Amino acid sequence: MQAITIIPGQPNSASLSQVPDPQPAEGSLLVRARQLGICGTDFELLAGNYGWAPEKSQHLILGHESLGEVEQAPPHSGFANGDFVIGMVRRPDPEPCIACAVGEWDMCRNGRYTERGIKEKHGFGSELWRIEPEYAIKVEPDLRDVAILVEPASVLAKAWEHIEHIGKRALWRPQTLLVTGAGPIGLLAALMGRLRGLSVSVLDQVTSGPKPRLVESLGAHYYSGTVAQLGFRPDVVIECTGADSVLRDSLLVLASDGILCMVGSSAHAQDATMNVTQFNRGMVLGNTVAFGVVNANRRHYEKAADALRQADRSWLLGLITRREPLANWRAAFTRQVDDVKVIIDLS
Repeated sequence: MQAITIIPGQPNSASLSQVPDPQPAEGSLLVRARQLGICGTDFELLAGNYGWAPEKSQHLILGHESLGEVEQAPPHSGFANGDFVIGMVRRPDPEPCIACAVGEWDMCRNGRYTERGIKEKHGFGSELWRIEPEYAIKVEPDLRDVAILVEPASVLAKAWEHIEHIGKRALWRPQTLLVTGAGPIGLLAALMGRLRGLSVSVLDQVTSGPKPRLVESLGAHYYSGTVAQLGFRPDVVIECTGADSVLRDSLLVLASDGILCMVGSSAHAQDATMNVTQFNRGMVLGNTVAFGVVNANRRHYEKAADALRQADRSWLLGLITRREPLANWRAAFTRQVDDVKVIIDLS
C-alpha cells in the first residue's frame, strides 16, 4: 500500500512510499483511509524538528488527524463494516502511570506514551490502517462531512474543560475571550467561546482572505494589531501561535483572575526575551493562571463532536479551504496564503 513517510530527524525526507499492509497485531479494526488532516505538527515533523520512528523501523508513517471507513471488524467489537471512524492519537505508556491507568493518557506523568504519526507509532497517512476498537471513535452520519475536524477540536475541548475547572477556584463569570492565531485551532477555540456566550476577539496578522470572514461570521471581532494595543483586558486568552512576543503580551494584558491557556507550541528557533519579574508581579497581584494543553482523551473527542454538532455546518465546512488527492500529497504540505485547514483526500 502507499503511505506518506518520513525519516524522523531528517529534514525534507518525506516521500510517498510502498509499505506493507498493517498487521492484525496493530489492531483488530482494519480501516480504509478516507481523509487526512494536515496541521502544524506535521510541518515540524517534515522539518526534522520532531518525531520518533517505531521500534525496528527507520521511517514513520505521518498523519494524526484521521477519518476512515471500517473494512473488517471482529464480532462484539462495537463496530461494523462500513462504519466511519476517527483514530485517537495517543496511547498509554507500557507500564501505565497513574493518569494513563485511568484512561487519561493525555496527562501522562512519565512521558513514555506513544502517538500515532508522531511518536513511535505509525500514523494514519496510509491507504489502510489498523486500530484497536478502544481507541476508535465512531462517526455518526450527521457529522461525517466535518469529522476530520474532531481531532483538532478535541484539544480545544480539553482546553475549555481545564479553563472552566480552574475558574471554579472562586466566583468567576468570564465575559471576554482573546484568541491569538486564526488557524484551525484558533478558529475552533473561538467557536467554543461563542458557544459559551463570550464576547470573542481573534488576533491574526492577515487582513484579507477567509480568516477575517470566518471570524466575523461567528459574531466575533477580528483584530490584526498587536496584543498590547488590544484596548481591553480579556478574562480568558487561548494562545495558539507560540510566538514569544504574542505570549508575553498576552500574559501582561490578562484581567484580574484571568486564565491563559497555551495551545500553540513555540518554534525552536525563537530567541525568547521574557521579563520574569514583570510576569511574577502581574500574576501574583492579579491572581492569574497560565497553563498549557496538548492531546486529548476519549471524553474530549466526545465533547468536540458535541461542539461541532452545535455549530453552523456551512461555517465548519468553510474551515476546510483545500483538499488534495493522495497523488498530489506534496501540494498539501506547501502553504498557500488562504489556507486554513488543508486535507488529503484518500477516497
